Amino acid sequence: MARMHVSVIATVYNERASIERLLESLAGQTRRPDEVILCDGGSQDGTAEAIRAYAAHHPDRLPGLQVIVAPGANISRGRNIAIAAAAGPLIAATDAGVRLEPQWLEALVAPWAADDRMLAVAGAFVPDAQGVFQTAMAATVLPLVEEIDPQRFLPSSRSVAFTKTAWARAGGYPEWLDYCEDLLFDFAINAQAPGAPTGFAWAPDARVHFRPRETLGAFWTQYYRYARGDGKADLWRKRHAIRYATYFVALPLLLGHAFFGVFARWLGWLGLLAGVALYCRRPWQRLRVLGASLSPAQRLLAAALVPLIRVTGDKAKMMGYPVGLLWRWRHRAEIPDWRRDLQK
Repeated sequence: MARMHVSVIATVYNERASIERLLESLAGQTRRPDEVILCDGGSQDGTAEAIRAYAAHHPDRLPGLQVIVAPGANISRGRNIAIAAAAGPLIAATDAGVRLEPQWLEALVAPWAADDRMLAVAGAFVPDAQGVFQTAMAATVLPLVEEIDPQRFLPSSRSVAFTKTAWARAGGYPEWLDYCEDLLFDFAINAQAPGAPTGFAWAPDARVHFRPRETLGAFWTQYYRYARGDGKADLWRKRHAIRYATYFVALPLLLGHAFFGVFARWLGWLGLLAGVALYCRRPWQRLRVLGASLSPAQRLLAAALVPLIRVTGDKAKMMGYPVGLLWRWRHRAEIPDWRRDLQK
């Protein structure tokens, strides 16, 4: 099979401090992209100028590098603009602020060599954690590559490839949605593979490293926005309902037993301890891998941070989700019914 033209796209916004790391990662690929198209959403820190300067100073490293400035474009709009401008039939998507392993693109597009009818390929994303807090954060919020079930995996667009035709049939990324947009895009890709569990092939060696949030405040904002996106898109109703029921029904009942009556108190505290252990079991298991370089004391501290991180994320989700639902109700006449559209 002839070598296919591959266009790498990403959106950027105020990424001057980290953009060169992404560009160097792309230039160092074992299979270099044929072009790189970045859409800048109107950065005010000189990100676009830094990209142009890199292209001018290193014309041979990324000869197809270009930046399109689209002030006010959200991540969906930015991706669609970049993909529309791409010349090749294959699109590989990633994000700013990440570090790509050298074989990322080679592994991501390899499945097309075996089957040129492939719709899309999902790569992996792994934490680039530094220190105790980021390690605890990574263990809490990210699955290990070995945990991923390829038949059920909904990939992030920080490590994914697809044909331009599949993107067009999916209707592009949903520009009315500012967060969780890649999930709706995944659903639209899967809908193009009827009878199959997923429209994505799995490329676990196509790995992207990204840094988890460095503070609880930044993490709270991230998960608030994710949950707000869930509400806007009407995603994961049962998950959110279970979370509300846990905090507003089950937890008060356990606390009531823990503080009233001798026998009930023991049952309450045992229930609380069992709940915390179940709640944190998977992150604590991941710490054995992710925290291998930490000292015993640091691993203990990381384990102690896990419940705090989980509760912070849950609170952020419980506050963000209804905000998204309210937005959806207010804009119900303007936004598409994506579930109905997938059935067409």
